[in-house]
Amino acid sequence: MVRPRLGTLAVSVFALALASCSGSGTGSDAAKGDGVAVGVLHSLTGTMAISEITVKNAEMLAIEEINAGGGVLGKTIRAVIEDGASDPSTFAQKASKLIESDGVVTVFGGWTSASRKAMLPVFERTNNLLWYPVQFEGNECSPNIMYSGAQPNQQALPALEWAIGQGFNSYFLVGSDYVYPRTANLILKKHIEKAGKTVLGESYVPLGGTDFSGVIARIQQSKPAIIINTLNGDSNVAFFKQMQAAGLSPKTLPIISFSIGEQEAQAMGTALVEGSYAAWNYFQSLPGDANTKFVTAYRNKFGGDAAITDPMVHAYLDVYAWKAAAEKAGGFDPNAVRKAATSLSAFDTPMGKVSFAPNQSLVQRAYIGKLKPDGQFEIIADSGADIQPEPYDALAFPGKSCKL
Repeated sequence: MVRPRLGTLAVSVFALALASCSGSGTGSDAAKGDGVAVGVLHSLTGTMAISEITVKNAEMLAIEEINAGGGVLGKTIRAVIEDGASDPSTFAQKASKLIESDGVVTVFGGWTSASRKAMLPVFERTNNLLWYPVQFEGNECSPNIMYSGAQPNQQALPALEWAIGQGFNSYFLVGSDYVYPRTANLILKKHIEKAGKTVLGESYVPLGGTDFSGVIARIQQSKPAIIINTLNGDSNVAFFKQMQAAGLSPKTLPIISFSIGEQEAQAMGTALVEGSYAAWNYFQSLPGDANTKFVTAYRNKFGGDAAITDPMVHAYLDVYAWKAAAEKAGGFDPNAVRKAATSLSAFDTPMGKVSFAPNQSLVQRAYIGKLKPDGQFEIIADSGADIQPEPYDALAFPGKSCKL
């Protein structure tokens, strides 16, 4: 398949295998004895459970595989699982419990930026380390977070570049009402304006909201060429159902989404979202032995019809990156681990070779997919090479930079 490239993206290609080495170092109390405790913190209930339960599953699969191979620095990983319950304050409380009561040496978790923002002060106060696996709005740079999910220049802006290349000149922005959609759309509006295109409308609903009558009325009135969708959680089900009822299916009005992957499409019902577009850094349909191996292992454990998504793969590779970084650091100290993580050579993952940049964000490629009737995405465009992460968009946040 020939894939058109998204011309102007910054590139960096990595070809080295993952290298790790042992050395001297110290861990926390949680690493004493034969085991080491880590936190796994996701929404297992509430509006975000539709997306986050499978991310938790992917992390647990990685932990199980690593333990089967001898663990980390000779220690068995013990996962302490907590439910963020789709509530930012609960995420903060559970993060504090994991670190201060359970004594975990690191935490894998979060999805919404609201949950990440709520947890950040906890990680900075305790000097612990969060591995965050989901695309987000950038405009943040903390030594206490490893950002493997896409920065805006690795998802939102490649999606916009693709849309402009397809001849879409007018846009309507729909999102959940919290920091990620609002900031991502601020960045998109700056770039849409720079490109000489038009934003005809912008609407938000509360996270978990299900009434889109007003939003759809505005869409019908403004008649955009394409909708950019930054809704999260099960609000997407209500939105697509109500759009279809209004005669605005993805086949009649193109929609490109930033938080709908294979698993969400399966849960929503593929017929509801067939023909819609999505921008990610991984699709289950990607070729490669590492991806085939991961998909097979996940399905063997969680069901033969399980769908695999981008955040699941990021969560899975986060656990392996932490293992390699801890081994290179020779211990579990968060400062030593984060520094080791950014010095790792590019390593194989289900999404190809990746590495962490000095700003603790992942270097990765962007893809555009179109959802097929079988629930898989046909990859119709890609960035052509890996994209260096840029936490601060130059148009939206001029003069800001990330230095750790």
